[in-house]
Amino acid sequence: MTEPTANQARRRAFSIFFSLLALAAVGWGVYWFLVLRQLESTDDAYVAGDVVALTSEVAGTVKAVAPHETERVRKGDVLVELDAADATLALDAARAELARTVREVASLYASRERAVAGVRQREVEQARARADLARRVHLDGEGVVSAEEVHHAEDMVASVEASLAAARAELTTLDAQTRGATVATHPRVQAAKVAVRAAVLNLARTRVLAPEDAVVARRGVQVGQRVAAGAPLMALVDPSQVWVDANFKEVQLGRIRVGQSVTVHADVYGAGVSYHGRVVGLAAGSGSAFALLPAQNASGNWIKIVQRMPVRIALDAKDLAAHPLRVGLSMRVEIDAGQGSGEPLSGGALVSSIVPTSPAANPPVEADIDAIVREASQAPAVRRR
Repeated sequence: MTEPTANQARRRAFSIFFSLLALAAVGWGVYWFLVLRQLESTDDAYVAGDVVALTSEVAGTVKAVAPHETERVRKGDVLVELDAADATLALDAARAELARTVREVASLYASRERAVAGVRQREVEQARARADLARRVHLDGEGVVSAEEVHHAEDMVASVEASLAAARAELTTLDAQTRGATVATHPRVQAAKVAVRAAVLNLARTRVLAPEDAVVARRGVQVGQRVAAGAPLMALVDPSQVWVDANFKEVQLGRIRVGQSVTVHADVYGAGVSYHGRVVGLAAGSGSAFALLPAQNASGNWIKIVQRMPVRIALDAKDLAAHPLRVGLSMRVEIDAGQGSGEPLSGGALVSSIVPTSPAANPPVEADIDAIVREASQAPAVRRR
């Protein structure tokens, strides 16, 4: 090959190379203009979730602990069981107190009936004493009876009237204690019923149940340990209810809006697994603003530090079911900031799961209470005649 021919081939190769390089640059520029410039990304992102802290509502000695850390539990499973001997004795005492209170209140109603009968008897005696006095006064005018008998009759009237006043006062007192209520609805009986319900509740609280399907994240109680009311027992995390907190620089937040679509990759699965999500909220302040000792830049030398703001990202439930995540895992987040129609801050109401601690009414307990009231109120000692 001659030298001119070699130069021509070299120039042709360089021309092709630079043409391809120019095409790649143009293609990259078009891709950046159409796609990349719309994305806001960060690798300062981590999986977060609600940590359900279980505490003891009553004091007691731990009798059994069912799960270990990392084990999955189902809603309603017994996680911790306390010694129920004290709670059982307290329930028996409350039931006995309810029966005794019902008998006392029933006796109170029987006393009121006796007071009513006593008032009627005193009224009859008053009428008879007044009639005797009137007859003796009339006979005294005719000289048939002595003045002493008239005085005795007057004393009898005064005595009967005093007895009648005392009987009416006693009836008024009993009326005040029984008016507007029956034995079952009397305030003292109602207070005793509340004591029974409280004892049943305390007995039920000796068994700590799982409030939801979750995984035991941390267990801080052992068999034989004496725990006080409010003592932490264990922490649960539901892997299906996790989200991602992505910490974006403040210069990236201008275009981020609630509702924008998000692509997330987990370091644990690599780039081959993608999670789809959306922005559900932006924090109201940076982490340093809510720190225990917030930064004070009003005095001394000052160096500007770019702040980061947490952005909450909800993940697709199907993606989470296919590839479960754990709290604290590192994530890489890309937000499609080209969707600028959403709100810069979350404006919707917060949605959280409310875990019921106990039912408002327990039919078996109420049936037991009604049976105690019915049995005690029909006791022979207080049965009405």
